[in-house]
Amino acid sequence: MKPLSSSSSADMRRRVLLQAAASGGLALLAGCGFALRGTADLPFSTLYIGAADTSELGAQLRRYVRNTTNTRIVEDPKTAEAQLQILQETRERSILSLDASGRVREFELRYLFAFRVHDGKGQDYIPPTTIALKRDLTFSDANTLAKDSEANLLYRDMQNETVQQVLRRMAAVETKQPS
Repeated sequence: MKPLSSSSSADMRRRVLLQAAASGGLALLAGCGFALRGTADLPFSTLYIGAADTSELGAQLRRYVRNTTNTRIVEDPKTAEAQLQILQETRERSILSLDASGRVREFELRYLFAFRVHDGKGQDYIPPTTIALKRDLTFSDANTLAKDSEANLLYRDMQNETVQQVLRRMAAVETKQPS
């Protein structure tokens, strides 16, 4: 039997340390609770979304429910187990700060969305609820068109976040029986 050379024993130690580090890294990742977002299981088999067909938010809600849940969207509110009623959707812009000469430097963008989910017979699954989101937008007179585009992107981002929050809240309804 040949004695191990010092370089092969150093290689073996390096290999063992790398394997231990890799195993430790995988254990940390598994232990942190990280998981890919799966489908949301809504406690309703059918859902009516009370939004106009031309509504961007309504189309996005329908798309998310169709693609990420087992709930079926129906066109007739009488056949739905639950109805999502949109009470308010508002976009607001207010001045947040001015420079020394009185020109706008920052805006605050607000997106308000109020809704309720009910059974169509007066019982609420989710009582009237408002989701209020805001973002700050720096402003420059030299880049007005670019800043308007940025504001539209921020509103779209807030709308996406609202849809996600609505779905999470509907998924959190514990029973199929209205409260």
